[in-house]
Amino acid sequence: MSEQNTNPNADQSTEQTAQNETLEEIEKSGGVRTDNGSETIQCLSIIGQIEGHYFLPEGQKATKYEHIIPLLVSIEEDNETDGLLIVLNTMGGDVEAGLALAEMIASMRKPTVSLVLGGGHSIGVPLATSAKRSFIVPSATMTVHPVRINGLVVGVPQTFHYFNEMQKRIIGFICDHSKADPEQIRELMMRPDEIATDVGSIIDGDEAVKYGIIDNVGGLSDALDALRQMIRENKKQ
Repeated sequence: MSEQNTNPNADQSTEQTAQNETLEEIEKSGGVRTDNGSETIQCLSIIGQIEGHYFLPEGQKATKYEHIIPLLVSIEEDNETDGLLIVLNTMGGDVEAGLALAEMIASMRKPTVSLVLGGGHSIGVPLATSAKRSFIVPSATMTVHPVRINGLVVGVPQTFHYFNEMQKRIIGFICDHSKADPEQIRELMMRPDEIATDVGSIIDGDEAVKYGIIDNVGGLSDALDALRQMIRENKKQ
């Protein structure tokens, strides 16, 4: 009668190796891929400030768009990945970099769901709307304000024309990928009484849904349920 060779240390070593690989994946890409046996979902986190053409100061949490763009391409092309969950807690950042990421997500064929936790401010607003379905937790906030720039600004008509055109593109993207009305978004951007010494609006989760920017108020389980439903419908087609 043959004896089975069971080595608890080997099992622990394999489990530890898998955990280390998962942690390494999270550290490199800001996300992780999960498989429940029915669907394989890639989770991608966009946190802190979105770093664009210039490096941010050390010690500041940042999402580097040059890392996210190739990751989005690999997710779209990976036959083993069924859907993408984007978790947002961002203060905004580089406008062109954020809009580039939003355009990439919006153009994906695979099911995508966004979830705003904490905050989805500034360029985080179009990023939240770029997914096919969007959720926000009740305690989260979103800051809607005009395009701004730090540092020296050349006060010529061409500069202000550029800002205005960029703002039109952002408003157009938000409204094209949500139920929001362009005039309402513009009014929220230009309110002078919502933010001290500035213009713009800070809205909570319920208000974001009321204005049509976000689809639903909900948490992680709601976002995952919606994503799984989209994946199942996608597989039937």
